[in-house]
Amino acid sequence: MSRSDEAPASALLVELKTRARLQLKALRPEQPELMLRQCLNQAAVNVGFAHWDQARQVLGGAARPGDDMGSFWHAPACDTLLNAWFARHADAVTALAAKPGSVLLPYRRQFVVAAEPYIRELGLDPRDPAWAAAGHDLVRTYGSEAWSALAWQRLKATRESFATR
Repeated sequence: MSRSDEAPASALLVELKTRARLQLKALRPEQPELMLRQCLNQAAVNVGFAHWDQARQVLGGAARPGDDMGSFWHAPACDTLLNAWFARHADAVTALAAKPGSVLLPYRRQFVVAAEPYIRELGLDPRDPAWAAAGHDLVRTYGSEAWSALAWQRLKATRESFATR
């Protein structure tokens, strides 16, 4: 890694595995029956995925168009912000072109075109050069170096930005 805020997709998974192992080590004295698999699932849920397998697929760069991308690119505080939501990526791309400075993000099987306040709520810098490198579209550039750099920063964001509902 050339910078501390960048990571390949494999580093994203290593980070989640590390969190799961730390949780297992901390909880095992009170819950000796607890297994690593349960902690992996919880680590995935904590960052917006339904379970470990979904996190492994999405963060590992193996998701396909139409797959559920989880709510990794969403924060509860974003619920109060006005953003454009779309069922089709093509429609979201059209809206993105009409809103300079916005970004296109996946949310489960949908797409959101969001402005700077949304990005800040994710714990990210809207002026980060990785957004330009990704063409402001994290669906089209899924799995790219720019996507991985932004995903790494998102993963390192505060826990509050991932609070589950």
